[in-house]
Amino acid sequence: MRKISALGTAAVSTVLVAAFAWAIVPAAAQPQDYPNRSITLVVPFPPGGSTSIVGRLVADKMSEILGQQIVVDNRGGAGGTVAARAFTRAVPDGYTLLFGYSGTIAIGPSLYPAAGFDPRKDFAPIGMIGSAPAVLVVHPSFDVPSAGALITLAKEKPGQLAYGSAGVGTVTHIAGELFVAMSGAKLTHIPYRGSGPVLNDLVGGHIKMSFTPIPAVHAMVDNGTLKALAVTSAQRSSLMPSVPTVSETGLPGYEVVLRYGLLAPAGTPRPIVDALNKALREALASDDLQKRLAKEGAEVLPSTPEEYAADIDREETKWSKVIKDAGIKAE
Repeated sequence: MRKISALGTAAVSTVLVAAFAWAIVPAAAQPQDYPNRSITLVVPFPPGGSTSIVGRLVADKMSEILGQQIVVDNRGGAGGTVAARAFTRAVPDGYTLLFGYSGTIAIGPSLYPAAGFDPRKDFAPIGMIGSAPAVLVVHPSFDVPSAGALITLAKEKPGQLAYGSAGVGTVTHIAGELFVAMSGAKLTHIPYRGSGPVLNDLVGGHIKMSFTPIPAVHAMVDNGTLKALAVTSAQRSSLMPSVPTVSETGLPGYEVVLRYGLLAPAGTPRPIVDALNKALREALASDDLQKRLAKEGAEVLPSTPEEYAADIDREETKWSKVIKDAGIKAE
């Protein structure tokens, strides 16, 4: 079984104490008064990555609609599970929300034995935001023309090629593990604390490649700072139509897509959940937000709370199998 080290217990405890600060709020307002003050949106990763980019776009538009500011609070650590675990203790009054992300909600509970939350029980789904593929990018100095050529080279040099990810348990990590499992190539995984740090090292040439969300990297591909080999979706991305899919270029059937959504703590009154769902759907229906999300490579997927709950169930089932089959463990 392959074991991957993550934050130690003491480190996680320290971060949890700090992360819980935003959960200490005054007594819950009545649903009919909601919202009457600012709302905190916890993004479980550092600034600069795709979650932060998309989260801030949605928060800004919903702030306009609700008439109250939504403040983004970035809280990184252990693939987003540190923030998610602390979030389950937040007051369920609609003033502390969580930006849901596949790596945290669907992958984290299976990857981390002590994740400390159940995605089906500890959250009140508000609605989906959208989805976006990742893209396999390399430093321009890395002379590989395609994902298929990378597989060939990795088999010739087993374990000598390394890929960076946004952290243990993120979709960018599991995308690499699925790539390894399906191809039989051996790559070394280097985890970072978010997409921003991994991109800094990738642009600097300290690592050769990464599976990275399109929202965080498309501008670098456009200006030639990085080279895109393949997108991880089943179909080509409208933002990168000339870039083939991984499935096209070496691994038929390969597909990894990031999912975004909005969550409240379990126990949040249904009228507040409905008010937030209405504001989210209105935000996602606006032309300006749709255009900005499309520019970031995200496809808008509005939903009801029940539809988002069903999606969380499907995604967790899918990724827990991948983790089990690959023998991945985080300690």
